Amino acid sequence: MTLRTSRRGLLAVAAASALPWDLAHAQGTPNTNLRVGMTASAVPLPNGMPDQGAEGHRFMGITLYDHLVMWDLSKADGPAPLRPGLATAWRIDPNDPKRWIFTIREGVKFHDGKILTAEDVAFSYDRCFKNDAPHYDARGSAQVRSRMPTIAKWYAEGPNTFIIETRVVDSLVPYGATWVGITNQQAWEAAGRDNDRFLNQPVGTGPFKLESFNIRERAVLVRNPDYWEAARIPKVGRVTLMPLPEPNTRVAALRSNQVDFIEAPPPDAIPALRQAGLNITSNQYGHNWTWHFSLLEGSPWRDLRVRRAANLAIDRSGMKDMLGGMMLEGGGLVPVGGPWNPVRSPRLAYNPNAARALLAEAGITPRNPMRTKVAISSSGSGQMQPLAMNEALQQQLKEVGIEITFEVFEWNTLLSTWREGARSPSVRGCTAINVSYTALDPYTALIRLLKSDLVPPAANNWGYLNDPDYDGLINRIYQTFEPAAQDALLKELHDKVLDDALMLFVAHDMNPRAMNTRVRGFVQAQSWFQDLTPISMG
Repeated sequence: MTLRTSRRGLLAVAAASALPWDLAHAQGTPNTNLRVGMTASAVPLPNGMPDQGAEGHRFMGITLYDHLVMWDLSKADGPAPLRPGLATAWRIDPNDPKRWIFTIREGVKFHDGKILTAEDVAFSYDRCFKNDAPHYDARGSAQVRSRMPTIAKWYAEGPNTFIIETRVVDSLVPYGATWVGITNQQAWEAAGRDNDRFLNQPVGTGPFKLESFNIRERAVLVRNPDYWEAARIPKVGRVTLMPLPEPNTRVAALRSNQVDFIEAPPPDAIPALRQAGLNITSNQYGHNWTWHFSLLEGSPWRDLRVRRAANLAIDRSGMKDMLGGMMLEGGGLVPVGGPWNPVRSPRLAYNPNAARALLAEAGITPRNPMRTKVAISSSGSGQMQPLAMNEALQQQLKEVGIEITFEVFEWNTLLSTWREGARSPSVRGCTAINVSYTALDPYTALIRLLKSDLVPPAANNWGYLNDPDYDGLINRIYQTFEPAAQDALLKELHDKVLDDALMLFVAHDMNPRAMNTRVRGFVQAQSWFQDLTPISMG
């Protein structure tokens, strides 16, 4: 082992000779173990297309697997950009704008030693998109299929070239490619051609390998010392992932030294955690916390006055105080300040009197209230503190004449309900659904929620919006590759969403995490995803 010296270099060398294991532990060798308390109610599936929302992708997707295109999670001072992953480059065919050409990185090894080729990429895309393939994974496909709705064909063209063809011109294909984890057919064959058995012996190219997996208890990941990107070979030997969906349970586990790192500590616990010497990190990122309204016949949210009134009735600043400052006030489908949403809309001001006036026009008053039901979760990735937040909304809306009752779902079940749409019996009579999601790129932030042909099961137009003006704008975005021109169209689209008050815009998370002082080197990117490889344990 090479020792790093500092200003106290000679003392460090002396300590190394006396306590070699302790120094190795501090330096982050394979003896160390980072124990993480997740908000998920189960360990995400290690199949390259994990469930449990984007938290599943964060902990079991980008750890075990790599993707053609990846996010650069190395910095905290700006939004995470795309970067080359298993593809070193990508471009559209100059003779056919519906044909994307990906150049596959040479010399990359899977965890089982096999060298990556374009055929492995084609096999992995079959698992997501080819329903009649023997290796098709229905559970994984449910997580990924909606991320690339325009994909029509995919195939290897020699060992180092992979082709994606789309139904229509789609400038957003590289974003979709960040969701498909790449594995190889030999690994699936070794698992007996069985997707369930593959969960216990998955093989990717990622910086970690799976050592053990128990869906209700924990998963243990071990470092991949042969990872192809030397700068991202993990500095810890193991990561133990534990599902702890109840916020106070996560705090108790951290304080009792059962875990080292927890997601989403409850705001009222943060001052005490700081006082106890634990570290709190946070950062803004592409996140949205909304109620999606059903626009189907019979839904009370079809009335624009009601939707606007609901947005005027909620005190976002008060909710920010309730959460100890760990949120940005909802500014739309993306936070205020970027090119798509540069200025806060007056439609999102707190004005309960204006809300009452709009509702009175619609025949709704506190004495003659509108009554409806909303689907929420008790916990989950990016859901922040869903019970407390929704109870606050319930009280504020009641004050203007909207009486809400809740149908509470487990997080993964709520995600299934979101994917199935407002028409599905699974919504149990709810006319709105509270679900948080990534807002990292044009497709995830806007398009999948708004386009008329992206209603379930195609994607996430949960409320069945069907408006040719939205469709026309989105088609222009698909066909625009120049960034500034695309940004201008995206701003126009977002302005229309605000004018039409299509959702109840509540919050953008600040992504708080709490960790003990032994956790070193973590860089909290402005992203839903985070890189665990720089972390060492002191």
